Amino acid sequence: MPDSRPVYPIDIAGVHRDLRLFEVKPGLRIAILNILGDTELVQACASELSKKLAAKEYDVLITAESKSIPLAYSLSIETGKPYVVLRKSFKPYMGKAKSAETLSITTGQPQTLYLDEKDQDLLNGKSVVIVDDVISTGSTLQGMRLLMDKANAKIVAEAAILTEGERAKWEHIISLGHLPVFTD
Repeated sequence: MPDSRPVYPIDIAGVHRDLRLFEVKPGLRIAILNILGDTELVQACASELSKKLAAKEYDVLITAESKSIPLAYSLSIETGKPYVVLRKSFKPYMGKAKSAETLSITTGQPQTLYLDEKDQDLLNGKSVVIVDDVISTGSTLQGMRLLMDKANAKIVAEAAILTEGERAKWEHIISLGHLPVFTD
């Protein structure tokens, strides 16, 4: 049975997708980009973002779990740079993890990001690029920034497949496109 939900058609890195619209709060809908399992789109986006990042000098890619992990992995392959995943739940094996709190637009709930103890030496004194699938409110981005500060890492660029919402707010983000928000 075909899905009758409204969609937002978009071309990203030469790949067409129809993004379903979901209400995140009364009167506000967003187009959902879910790259999990979409190898074609992830590879195309990683290739294009790696070209846009080529002029930047950096040591490590940083992302938050979970939807942007495939992008960070593919970018790591494209660029030859290692990547670190900031976790959204603490596990005992993470040792003396550093943490920062964020608020997710997709869940509407506070979330804590954790930097595993094993990754802290990799970041200390290094230049990093923060990578996300979609930057919307900037709350996850802010949490990643806070953790990079705590890790003594220098952010040289922030990149995403798409930005969303107020375009002027995200002019400094290296991205492949922009999504509007939809109000009733």
